[in-house]
Amino acid sequence: MGILSGNPQDEPLHSGEIYHLWSHLFATKSYLVTSQILMNHTGDHDLKIFLEDFRENCVKPEEEDIEAILKANGIRLPPAPPGRPDVHLEDIPAGARFNDPEIAMLVQKEIMSGKVMCSFIMGISVREDVAEMYGEFHTLKSEYETKLMKIVKEKGWLVPPPLNIK
Repeated sequence: MGILSGNPQDEPLHSGEIYHLWSHLFATKSYLVTSQILMNHTGDHDLKIFLEDFRENCVKPEEEDIEAILKANGIRLPPAPPGRPDVHLEDIPAGARFNDPEIAMLVQKEIMSGKVMCSFIMGISVREDVAEMYGEFHTLKSEYETKLMKIVKEKGWLVPPPLNIK
């Protein structure tokens, strides 16, 4: 048996896996703070519920899963930025406030870039458990992307590119 055969958890991570796991965790910790800020700016009830659900059931579990792999492999964890307090929407000046359609587009961009990153890490991974974990992240992000698209369409926030109607 070779060094990379047997139980995946017993196999060493290669430098690419370590770098991307660490970088993803660092970005995820930062996004958790960003998501708190976006929730503070959100006035739409449905969007706020979506953001809370996405944060708690997609982003935080990713953070926990990646931390567990890095810790198990003796890799130092990246720092986390300080959290932000909850703020009432009316306390944010109108000129400094993100609008709900802008927030939806920022989150959609985050989900889309996250799916690309998941696909890339799945492709470079040698350890099956890492590739499978990122496959699960990708699937969950796709589900949340669909939920967000429904909200965006229902609220009339969708700005489609030019349509080709014949």
